[in-house]
Amino acid sequence: MWKAVIERFERHAPASVMARLALEHALPAQWVDEVFEAHRQRQYPRELMFSSIVELMTLVTLGMRPSLHAAARQHEGLAVSLAALYDKVKRSEPAVLRGLISGSAQRLMPVVAQWGGSASLAGWQLRIVDGNHLAASDKRLKVLRGHRGVALPGHSLVVYDPDAGLVCDMVACEDAHESERVGVLPLIGCAQCGQLWIADRHFCTHTILDSLARTGAHFLVREHAKHPRVAQQGDWSEPTHTDTGAVREQTIAVEAVACHGQFKRRGKSSGCVIAAPTCTLGFPFGFCW
Repeated sequence: MWKAVIERFERHAPASVMARLALEHALPAQWVDEVFEAHRQRQYPRELMFSSIVELMTLVTLGMRPSLHAAARQHEGLAVSLAALYDKVKRSEPAVLRGLISGSAQRLMPVVAQWGGSASLAGWQLRIVDGNHLAASDKRLKVLRGHRGVALPGHSLVVYDPDAGLVCDMVACEDAHESERVGVLPLIGCAQCGQLWIADRHFCTHTILDSLARTGAHFLVREHAKHPRVAQQGDWSEPTHTDTGAVREQTIAVEAVACHGQFKRRGKSSGCVIAAPTCTLGFPFGFCW
């Protein structure tokens, strides 16, 4: 009977069936609970399993329920009160969230590999790192009602694989005022040889560039006006004309960086980027820097 039902949905709504199968493969309940057990530090499972929270939050994220409260009300067999549910959610640990993101990406990589798409840049695994800041909340806590400003929630730093279309790593920062330049360091520590990391000027610091160089990864980072400190710089090459404008290049030296401080500075009229030294990228320079 179920085979006939599934075949009917496959004929009339194949995208919906594929989406459900992908979610079930990426976040099966047993695996989610295993990730929670491996990464938890303070929390513990009793009546409410972490996989149940992920299931409820997935319904909210996909727009199938307007809120966690509504999802819990319509969930059959929820063994705890709403107060206990919200208490569990608000104490979710960043290490557990990171484990879910990175682990689910690894589970989906074999699926994505079957698509057969070509790499954006042959020979390189692209990684784009950036921050994601949630909007300030207008729902006032009692202790903040006498203040004019609204409360800032935490933010996240995300590593995105554009060829796979997957977020492959993430760090959740509970402190809204924590610097992205500090929070990104655990992500950079997982960089590997053969990867090309792309970032905006906010991440163009000596510490970040040095950390990337020590991992053996290459990078393309928009240059900041004030840092890192450039010790030496060579002559600019003759400009090369592309579809997006003229591009020129020069060799620069940055003090005390793992790869002997030798980098390539590639510039357009709208700004410059700093690229890793041995990185023969063959870019069309189609970046809006």
